[in-house]
Amino acid sequence: MKLGMTRRRFVSRAPLLAGALSLPRLAAAVQAASSPYRRPRLKITDVRTALIRAHGLQLHVRVYTDQGLIGQGEATDAAAGGVSLLAGMRPRLLGQDPLNVDYLFESLRTAGIFAGAQAGQYVAALSALEIALWDLAGKALGLPIWQLLGGRMRDRIRLYCDAQASSPDDPQASQRIQRVLELGFTAVKIDIDDAADPMRWDRVNWTASNAEVDNMVRKVRFMREALPARVDLAVDMHGRYDLVSARRVARALEEFRLLWLEEPVPPENVEAMRQVRASTSTPICCGENLYLRHGFRRVLEEGAADIIMPDFQKCGGLLEGRKIADMAHTYYVPVAPHCVVSPIGTMASCHVCAAIPNFLILEWHWLPRLELWRNFVREGEIIEKGFIAVPERPGLGVEMNEEAARKAQVPGTSWFGS
Repeated sequence: MKLGMTRRRFVSRAPLLAGALSLPRLAAAVQAASSPYRRPRLKITDVRTALIRAHGLQLHVRVYTDQGLIGQGEATDAAAGGVSLLAGMRPRLLGQDPLNVDYLFESLRTAGIFAGAQAGQYVAALSALEIALWDLAGKALGLPIWQLLGGRMRDRIRLYCDAQASSPDDPQASQRIQRVLELGFTAVKIDIDDAADPMRWDRVNWTASNAEVDNMVRKVRFMREALPARVDLAVDMHGRYDLVSARRVARALEEFRLLWLEEPVPPENVEAMRQVRASTSTPICCGENLYLRHGFRRVLEEGAADIIMPDFQKCGGLLEGRKIADMAHTYYVPVAPHCVVSPIGTMASCHVCAAIPNFLILEWHWLPRLELWRNFVREGEIIEKGFIAVPERPGLGVEMNEEAARKAQVPGTSWFGS
């Protein structure tokens, strides 16, 4: 009996409780919650796509079913070619149960072994499809995706903002920095690679001159001094420098205690990345251009990064992202996902970030497109003071506002079949 409820009070309330606790109703509730045969029986009837250009090209996918439920997903960066790739996958999907998410993913991935299914455009297209399948599964079962991924570790997801400002010579830099702070972000990232640096003497070779390194340090110093001490600062080099330059820059930036230095060398040479990390106390981050668990294995085994940043919208989707994070967790490596997509893809990433123990922070890259961002989904603005609340609604928890999203449609392309 509940503490504080006397026998007399319980008896007096018995008529009210009888309906709720009657054996037939209780049995029916248990049956509804636990009978495997009550799982929704869905079949995929169509797969359609649309292309949007915001921060680069973004591929949006919808998976349709015979019961009217529709799942949505998104891919980025390697999204070019995704429309034709998904058209080729469509016949293998029709009539399939969309709740068998991992089975469909693995079937399509292994079927494409001779078509580039190890990375790039093929895996990016699969990522958008996989996210749409998870959205469908959540809607069919009445659960948010994070619940299907094992439950949530946190109720809100911390974001960092790509500031679009770093140069003290930019007359709008201070205004942009102030805008970031007004929006409530607790972490910022800037880019310090510059192909147009007047001190660059060779447009092909990426060995930084002394003057270029000085310019990079100058940008970081300007930004660090412009931000409050409690706001973390990350720096991106976009994988454009050679090993000697990367080492010099990493050491020169040690005094600023960065959140991380991102891709100081190209991602394909894991040993070079490991050598940069071994040469400095500046934390090294990489992974936005790696695919599947297989792409991250050597990075983790060789200790080439302090932090990894898979992009769930192109590295394999949400369950693959969870698997990558779990693998990283065995090496005590935190995960800070790359994320430049719309609120749909961003919220998809949030479900993984909510479910993994080693989540650090998630990227947000829409500062120049605030109006589009805030209207892209029917729910409106999903960021509050630099955080996104983990949704309780089934599936992704957001739905596209087509009127707003179509303003960014790539001209001459199909809009979900129309």
